[in-house]
Amino acid sequence: MGTLESAASAKAAVATEGEGRARDALSAKLSGHPTEGAGTTLRSEALAACSGTEILSDDSEIEEREPELLPLDAWHRARDARMVSFAGYKMPIQYGGEHGGIVAEHNWTRESASLFDVSHMGQLSITSPTDDPALATHELEKLLPGAIGSLKPGRMRYSLLLSENGGIIDDLMVTNAGTHLALVVNGARKWDDIAHLREHLPDEVTLTHYDDFALLALQGPKAADVLEALVPGTGALTFMTAGLFEWEGSHLWVSRAGYTGEDGFEISLHASKAKALADALVADERVHPAGLGARDSLRLEAGLPLYGHDLDEDIDPVSADLIFALSKKRRESGGYLGHTAIATRLAEAEGGTLGKRRVGLLLDGRMPAREGADVFAGETHVGRVTSGGFSPSLGRPIAMAYVAASHAGEGAALECEVRGKRLPATVSPMPFVPHRYFRGS
Repeated sequence: MGTLESAASAKAAVATEGEGRARDALSAKLSGHPTEGAGTTLRSEALAACSGTEILSDDSEIEEREPELLPLDAWHRARDARMVSFAGYKMPIQYGGEHGGIVAEHNWTRESASLFDVSHMGQLSITSPTDDPALATHELEKLLPGAIGSLKPGRMRYSLLLSENGGIIDDLMVTNAGTHLALVVNGARKWDDIAHLREHLPDEVTLTHYDDFALLALQGPKAADVLEALVPGTGALTFMTAGLFEWEGSHLWVSRAGYTGEDGFEISLHASKAKALADALVADERVHPAGLGARDSLRLEAGLPLYGHDLDEDIDPVSADLIFALSKKRRESGGYLGHTAIATRLAEAEGGTLGKRRVGLLLDGRMPAREGADVFAGETHVGRVTSGGFSPSLGRPIAMAYVAASHAGEGAALECEVRGKRLPATVSPMPFVPHRYFRGS
């Protein structure tokens, strides 16, 4: 993610802009909370009017691409960012200067607010034909195990794209954006997701990729105050809600969500406006830029899985401890791709015969166990680390691992093998650091 790591909730009329972003009037004023059809309905109009959006059909060709540059590439480099290849893009792993460095950026996010550029994520929409407005929801529920039809406008949900054998193709955020369903998918998987959706959705449903949009994440305990001062009304959003706002004549789709475990927002806007917004945000002394390194250590402390490491097509939601993403009713009724396999895993979990489970590990000492480290119970190999590192907040190493279910109980004593040495580890509940999402006063 999740989300996302993500998702979503307008004022009077805004004229058509040079980049062709918005062309119609906003239908109602939002004070931050979504209203029935107001605010949310414009997002599809605003996005669809943008140059560069890509309507995908079965005739579209998806090719392997060279690493791309983020819309803010020059902005990052001007701040002495160390750029690395990630998910098909050149991205900042950390920044230089007085406030730079992974640990400093991590701690600042916990204490104040940090700005992350997550424009590598895929921003998609699924739209019904006008004569069948429920079709997109109906068809998407054949591919996702969550209850999408019950989402009210401006509400979002974490969900999973599954294969027929129950493997996780991707984890994503889906939002009821009024006139369409908005999806935020992982950057490294977006072309696979697009191909999967295009294969399974009927021709009557329109799939659109907003490849000319940026996505900025403002995260931390002071994020709400910062954004409210800049974009009034955003502070009234609560966790997992979203809405459409206006700033400096531009439309922003703002969701109160993120991938750090902290309170925060993800802001979708046309790429041509990303620099101006980023400049305005970091002009506030409470905000510093942060890179992939801090984002990874924060999400690990929050117990959030990373696709390609903790999740993949060989992992099912039950083993991954993501049963919450399977709506209770649909666990029984099914009707989505992969249900038969998932039902088998659920029965195994209920009967105590599930093969493995994703768990958290607290390690003794200072040496971290990285991805790929073997996990042992005595002399028996019982699993493997999928994510690991040193926790700046806890001052000790932490990890996620898949271990045999018989050794996955809280408090189980295990060992991780690192550089030929066995490091004592204890199965721990996640998150390692409590989430601080804002769910309302």
